Amino acid sequence: MSPPSDPDGAVTPAFLDAFAEAFNRHDADALLGFMTEDCVFDASAGPDVFGTRYVGQEAVRAGYAEVWATYPDAHWGGARHLVCGDRGVSEWTFTGTRADGARVEVHGCDLFTFRDGRIAVKDSFRKNRPPHPGSSSPTA
Repeated sequence: MSPPSDPDGAVTPAFLDAFAEAFNRHDADALLGFMTEDCVFDASAGPDVFGTRYVGQEAVRAGYAEVWATYPDAHWGGARHLVCGDRGVSEWTFTGTRADGARVEVHGCDLFTFRDGRIAVKDSFRKNRPPHPGSSSPTA
């Protein structure tokens, strides 16, 4: 299955919506189908000014797996998307529970760069809000 785009191969909001749905399924294979072979994922946390950078499909797969391992119930809800040429934005609310039961709920966004109808760069940002103790069901 190929990611949805418009007839000339340009990325659309529907493409980003399908990408977000794959994230919520924790489906790495589907996600990588939306991305270029030399894709870049800049995670929202990490030691460098850009967070932690993963380059290439196998490294990006490992980066996504790390997020899901940290937050097994990770969910990005209320996604809204904007596409303008070779750039795009997705806004969302992230919810997740860590192994210690601490719960996170924060707003965030992804900034995208597209190439040849695929995601070349996914640069993630989210609010820095302390986790809440205890576990509860997702609100998004």
